Amino acid sequence: MLRRIGFTKFPGEELSVPTARAWARNLLVGRIKTVVLDDVLLLVSEVVTNSVIHSDSGRKTDGLVTVYVACAPGVIHVEVTDDGSATSEPALRMPGADSDGGRGLWLVDLLATSWGVHHDDEAGGAVWFQLACDVLPSRPDRSWM
Repeated sequence: MLRRIGFTKFPGEELSVPTARAWARNLLVGRIKTVVLDDVLLLVSEVVTNSVIHSDSGRKTDGLVTVYVACAPGVIHVEVTDDGSATSEPALRMPGADSDGGRGLWLVDLLATSWGVHHDDEAGGAVWFQLACDVLPSRPDRSWM
């Protein structure tokens, strides 16, 4: 069973990508091993970037991207929700060798133990991923403050 460690909302803008990454780093440092933390942070950056670029969260002035982080024995779980899109759905595709983009879900597929997408008409779209790891002994939870 997943135990939520933290969640927060970010404006649907490109400046939120490094902010979301820093938030996740602060939340997870000392909870998971550095090698796994580096992969989690890379994937957070990729998925938040996709939400900002490809969803309505990045198209409307009050759009939001929400990042949830949870853990279970042997796994860290991250879910990024956005306002969805009427014109596109998250999909895995092979990036072109000379392409500047298109590697977000490809990296998720490459690094994550498991991942998926889902859509809800009220909640919007979500991409989640999990990485296998040993969650280190708990530290005081400050993510809700």
